This record gives sequence, structure tokens and C-alpha cells, in this order.
Amino acid sequence: MNVFERIEYWGDRHHPAWLDIVRIGLGVFLFIKGIGFIADTSRLSEIVNGLHIDFWPVVAVHYVAFVHIFGGFLIALGVLTRLSCLLQMPILLVAVFFVNLRQGFSYLNSELWLSLISLILVIVFYIIGSGRFSMDEWMKQHPA
Repeated sequence: MNVFERIEYWGDRHHPAWLDIVRIGLGVFLFIKGIGFIADTSRLSEIVNGLHIDFWPVVAVHYVAFVHIFGGFLIALGVLTRLSCLLQMPILLVAVFFVNLRQGFSYLNSELWLSLISLILVIVFYIIGSGRFSMDEWMKQHPA
């Protein structure tokens, strides 16, 4: 059994039911954040251009919006939770360390705190998985 299988096994065995509510809330939050990025693409483009990355800014903007919308939806439902969390991690790492940290590490910087809490929760759900009240669990119990 390799490391990833052991982490998945441990996560499936140690998942309290109240964490499913947190997972659903995180998924809804990411979904709404993705909708917000689509509604104001000029702001997201401004953020991406300010990072001076070599990678195409248009692709980065679309990746962020797409992953937040569909990844948040899948996290909220509990389908492919680990994959969705894995796709969210680079976005949230950039948001925490390169975008929001420039504005200062104070309690007034709410975007930094939201990004940091989201990053921590995404890492937690990558480890422990989707839980009992999820579509993955429902599909395991109803194979037909």
C-alpha cells in the first residue's frame, strides 16, 4: 500500500459527519467566488497581470474561474472531492502568498484570511475525502 492509498484509507476512517457541512459550505463559497470572478473578469485580469507571470494571463483567468465554479460544485456535492481540492490548491497558494500577502498580514485584510482558511480546508478535504454525506458514498452504497 503506497502513501496515497494509506492517506485515503485513513481519511475515509476518520471523517466526522459535521465536516460534511463544512465541505458543503466550502464548495458553495468557492462556487460563488468563481461566479464573482466571471462577473468581474477585469479585476481578475488585473490581479493576474500584476503577478508578472510568464504563463498566459487569459489562460490563468479562465483556469481560476473554471476550477472555482466546477470544483466548488463538485466539492459541495462530494463528487471527486480529492481531485477538485488538488486543482484548487495552486490557485489558493498563489492567492495567499503572492496576491493577498502583499496587502499586509493584518486582521483588516479579509481576502487574505478567506484565502488562507480556504487553503487549509482544501488541504484537509484532500486528505480526508468527501465523507458520509456525499455523492461518492451514495454511489458506493447504490451501485445500480
